[in-house]
Amino acid sequence: MTRTALYPGTFDPITNGHLDIIGRAVKLVDKLVIGVAINEAKKPLFSLEERVEMVRDEVAKFEAGAAIEVRPFDGLLMHFAEEIGAESIIRGLRAVSDFEYEFQMVAMNQRLNDDIETVFLMADPRHQAIASRLVKEIAALGGRISDFVPPAVEARLKERLA
Repeated sequence: MTRTALYPGTFDPITNGHLDIIGRAVKLVDKLVIGVAINEAKKPLFSLEERVEMVRDEVAKFEAGAAIEVRPFDGLLMHFAEEIGAESIIRGLRAVSDFEYEFQMVAMNQRLNDDIETVFLMADPRHQAIASRLVKEIAALGGRISDFVPPAVEARLKERLA
């Protein structure tokens, strides 16, 4: 039986923190689906297609650990998890504030489908402060972001913000 997990996010852009979680998640499952959320309410800097492409490019190095599929999704997370046959949802935690939000989400998701477990992975201490929103802000103000995103993502950010 294939153990399938879903790692959802907006990934605008994908960061080293996201990649840290993905690298550890592939050790726990046979298949990891990375769900790139459409979520226009967040007003992403990159289009859905660009975000999916960046994620695909950056996760290729992890495919020896588990099968990885990158798919866009819109709508309710639990509906997408059911559609792909996920037994678990992977979530990264950076700080206590993340836990408070995630705690509420887990409670609601369990009410929608208590067969799908949520698994929390703590971010590596080197990546705990990284948030896509902050990376974009630093880049927009001309700051150095090479510690927070892969080189190809850094180049795309600089090009977009130029």
